[in-house]
Amino acid sequence: MAYGFVMDVPAPVQFYDAMHAALARRTSGGVDGLLLHVARQTSAGFQIIEVWESKELCDRYTAELVDPTIAELTGGKPPPMAPAVEEFEPRGLVLPAAHVYV
Repeated sequence: MAYGFVMDVPAPVQFYDAMHAALARRTSGGVDGLLLHVARQTSAGFQIIEVWESKELCDRYTAELVDPTIAELTGGKPPPMAPAVEEFEPRGLVLPAAHVYV
């Protein structure tokens, strides 16, 4: 079953830019199970929307790559405020150029 989330992060968008660049270098061969990633700047920081083939693949990617990258970028310090996360079950995802129809 597909899995999605919306994450509102109260941090400067420059942190997202650095994180995104670091993750792109580490995952040049692609990310197993990731169907969609979109990020945007907000008035409070930035927002990430992702859709995955499964929650398990998302959790594995987070544990193996995202968490260590965040620790590296913050010097191991925890963020001052935790992001707000809303999970959802996608009801439709169409990315014609990528041949994705969920």
